[in-house]
Amino acid sequence: MATTDMLVNAMTTMLVTLDPPGLAPVFLGLTAGMTAVQRAQVAWRGSLIAFGILAVFALFGASVLGILGISIGAFRIAGGLLLFWISFEMVFEKRQERKTKTSQAAITIDHIRDIAVFPLALPLIAGPGAISATVLLAGTFTGALERALLIGIIALIMLVVYAVLRLAERLDHFLGVTGRAILTRLLGVILAALSVQFVVDGVRAAFAL
Repeated sequence: MATTDMLVNAMTTMLVTLDPPGLAPVFLGLTAGMTAVQRAQVAWRGSLIAFGILAVFALFGASVLGILGISIGAFRIAGGLLLFWISFEMVFEKRQERKTKTSQAAITIDHIRDIAVFPLALPLIAGPGAISATVLLAGTFTGALERALLIGIIALIMLVVYAVLRLAERLDHFLGVTGRAILTRLLGVILAALSVQFVVDGVRAAFAL
């Protein structure tokens, strides 16, 4: 049976790994130009998909990666490379160029769904770090009831993430066009550094350096 210390440790680990406050400004940059309703849809869908991903890894993570022959190190490398491409687009305004070309057209449902899946749900929310933490915690929550508690903890943390993302849109009113441009570039640089760190950690894990 899971002890109180185990539950507190699991909640703390997931909360620190997911870092909801750190996701808020990134969310603003990714959803620039969207309405409040569209942002809410992206936040809800992204949080729900991320919960599904982490829940699956909590139940079958180690087995699935083992069957596929995929190591956590390799997953970190892949996630880092994908995240680096997003940071590149943010720094050099490639996303802004595409958005400008379609500024007269409404944002489609497919576009909202795409952003919610990638890069919000994966790899920003349910990234290599969160998946790694989930798989490691699942190793200590071995019983059926304990796994159910772990999934409940993940669901609770995801509600916190969703709440933070919903509040993030209020910050957009204080930024303006110039503020968003500056924020997007700064976040792009931060994401670039973060993605490189993902790759470095993945290489170390893959080659046991």
